[in-house]
Amino acid sequence: MEAPFGPLQFQLVLLRRMADFHAPRVDAALRELGVTHAAMREANKRWQAMVRSPRGRGRGALGRYRSVLGEPESTVRRRVGDLDSEVHTWPVPLWPDLRFEVVAGRGGAVWNEWLVRAPGAPPPELRTVEDLVPWSCTVEEVARAFAPARPMEGSAPTRWRLAFTAPDREGERRDVVAEFTWGLLQRLPSHVP
Repeated sequence: MEAPFGPLQFQLVLLRRMADFHAPRVDAALRELGVTHAAMREANKRWQAMVRSPRGRGRGALGRYRSVLGEPESTVRRRVGDLDSEVHTWPVPLWPDLRFEVVAGRGGAVWNEWLVRAPGAPPPELRTVEDLVPWSCTVEEVARAFAPARPMEGSAPTRWRLAFTAPDREGERRDVVAEFTWGLLQRLPSHVP
């Protein structure tokens, strides 16, 4: 019989996507969690099976998150333009200053799912390109710090890119693209073409 799929396994799913960018950081996180690479691969395999399962699709993504993560730490209603949504957040022990946020519309259709700063947790100070350290900030924080930022399509459903202009330490403004996985900064690979 398979072990239950819960918050620990979900953290492994998050880490699996981040391993493409920062294998040493992921290795350290796995040691902290006391699990192996094989366990991370298995958790990701099981997650993908749940996502693709006809039974899982019938329950919807929001139902899947509730079944894996339990009841949300918080649920608030948010209106954006003409659209009403519910924003659900869960703690992520590996990143205590972050929460996993799921924004859902009517009927539980998930519009967005990513990591955000926890209420009351101090945000990072983002003034220059050098302040953009992997795993230190979220999409929202970078977009706010270096507005106006332009969202761009990522290389996978759980990835985002953000184009913006930011000064370096010497004050020279640079056009850069930041890459995020599950909403958490991974790298600044290139200048905007």
